[in-house]
Amino acid sequence: MPSGLVVASYGKRYEIELADKTRVSCVTRGKKTDLACGDIVTIKLTDKAEGVVESSQPRTSLLYRSNAFKSKILASNVTQIIIVLATQPSFYEALLNRCLVAAEAANIKPLIVLNKCDLAASDDAKNKLQLYQDLGYQVLHLAAKQDISALRPCLNHHQSVLVGQSGMGKSTMINALLPAQNVRTQTMSEALDSGKHTTTATHLYHINVNSSLIDSPGLQEFGLNHLSNQEIELAFIEFRPYLGKCRFNNCKHMHEPDCAVLNAVQAGEISAIRLNFYQGLAAELVH
Repeated sequence: MPSGLVVASYGKRYEIELADKTRVSCVTRGKKTDLACGDIVTIKLTDKAEGVVESSQPRTSLLYRSNAFKSKILASNVTQIIIVLATQPSFYEALLNRCLVAAEAANIKPLIVLNKCDLAASDDAKNKLQLYQDLGYQVLHLAAKQDISALRPCLNHHQSVLVGQSGMGKSTMINALLPAQNVRTQTMSEALDSGKHTTTATHLYHINVNSSLIDSPGLQEFGLNHLSNQEIELAFIEFRPYLGKCRFNNCKHMHEPDCAVLNAVQAGEISAIRLNFYQGLAAELVH
């Protein structure tokens, strides 16, 4: 049976790219729908361009979000998550923090891209992101409509996934990276023509022989219900030197006495903004 790469996900239907670059439209057996772009699968052909997914290989990484009721897989086998923000419209800093937590918990390198830096009044957004640069996260300033060249070196030797709110310019970035194909518009048109549901569509694009980019639908929220409190506190990288040094072993870093994290905030070694985001996530888990 041939094996291939999942390059598109349309709800319950997947497009599989085989070794010879031909593509096969596949479904899964039974109710199994937990495949994602980036998965390596084995298929059984049922027609020239149709098939059934029989099995999938173990993943090196998995990025997904979840709430109290369900989870949504975004991408698998990725080495980099590109969090796309923009100077306009304003981005949700809480969503940025959730994406960073998800990346750290999954051991995936995050890259923060601030798009539309050619627009006036971009300084506020740049200043807001200084906190994350100070933590060691890479922040790239970009004007995708004018020049995409600064992003290209960041993609080399990575299977990256784009995440972000709608309106941040992800479509512009993809079409600027692959201008000859107009890939996003073309893929969506083909999906509509064939009657496929596109609101949950995710696509993988080859940038070059050793780099690929997975485009996911716009996010308005990023649930982290699949993570434990310990995983979340570890995902706040500036907390790590202080963990295990609180008076109480089960310290939640809320208001406990002799909490090493709270003391570090008082000393100016940890940002109060980040502490507030952590406390909000921890309280969410309790409920």
